[in-house]
Amino acid sequence: MNNILITGGAGFIGSHVVRRFVNKYPQYRIINLDALTYAGNLANLDDIKDKPNYTFVKADICDFETICAVFAQYAIDGVIHLAAESHVDRSIKDPFTFARTNVMGTLSLLQAAKHHWAGDWADKRFYHISTDEVYGALDLDKPEPPAPFGSAFFREDTPYAPHSPYSASKAASDHFVRAFHDTYGLPTIVTNCSNNYGPYQFPEKLIPLFINNICKNKPLPVYGKGENVRDWLYVEDHARAIDLIFHRGRVGDTYNIGGFNEWKNIDIVRLLIRTVDRLLGRTEGTSDHLITYVTDRAGHDLRYAIDSTKLKTELGWEPSLQFEEGIEKTVRWYLEHQEWMENITSGDYEKYYEEMYQNR
Repeated sequence: MNNILITGGAGFIGSHVVRRFVNKYPQYRIINLDALTYAGNLANLDDIKDKPNYTFVKADICDFETICAVFAQYAIDGVIHLAAESHVDRSIKDPFTFARTNVMGTLSLLQAAKHHWAGDWADKRFYHISTDEVYGALDLDKPEPPAPFGSAFFREDTPYAPHSPYSASKAASDHFVRAFHDTYGLPTIVTNCSNNYGPYQFPEKLIPLFINNICKNKPLPVYGKGENVRDWLYVEDHARAIDLIFHRGRVGDTYNIGGFNEWKNIDIVRLLIRTVDRLLGRTEGTSDHLITYVTDRAGHDLRYAIDSTKLKTELGWEPSLQFEEGIEKTVRWYLEHQEWMENITSGDYEKYYEEMYQNR
């Protein structure tokens, strides 16, 4: 049995990865380690919580002694590291928390893996999930398809140029992962992914926040003129890529994961309005008046765009959904899970699961 530690497994992307591995690989033991901070929600995993190959451990990745104990207790031979502070606005207000979790937490895991595996790298793997934001920003002007990829897209060899405390903390953690490979031989892989969307995303992020606000006729705060461009990927496609790279990616290498799917923020907002209005039985565009332009975020990168050619060429991965199809699925999920949303926004789930695990 392979014993795989997935950090941040109660969060948005992490819960999809945990579910996929638990259901697809019954021969694996999946240990989900999460501190259950504000964005961690075990309700995301209610459907697999009683599976025999699943174990939850509540712990902080910065607690080195506890992390070492988990490695020893469960004989960990694989790590998929997703635990991170990830909201740019929060990083601007509190950069210390981002440095602690994203840098020191990653270092804690790396050191524990090095100590526990003790140079026996056979069948071991430390997979670190990062972000496209470490690369900085791109110009809006880009070659139109079918022009070849170049400086208009982030590639694996694009120099790092982070612009926010969040992206700086993730860049630092990426450097530590590569340093542990180069210095000690630790079998590491790094991936940098574009913006994710889909079910179970914490509603401080654009898509779930705006779905909820449209439903409740609340303002839709759009930074600047809404012209910032992002590349979007459905979360289950990301989980599928993580699965593939964990098993078949080259040790010591980096892979970019993107949706080949660039949208201006304001165009996403209008798509969400049309979709939510239609599914709620309203005339499409009824909620247009909710759009409210607000002062732009400090250091707001203009455009991100990932070149996933390497991943497609070497491992055969590509996105499975068109964006409009993914948005339709996402909106329907949130409309059908209003209780989940209410529990998230009220904070009731935090108290419930804290008490549940204290009583075990």
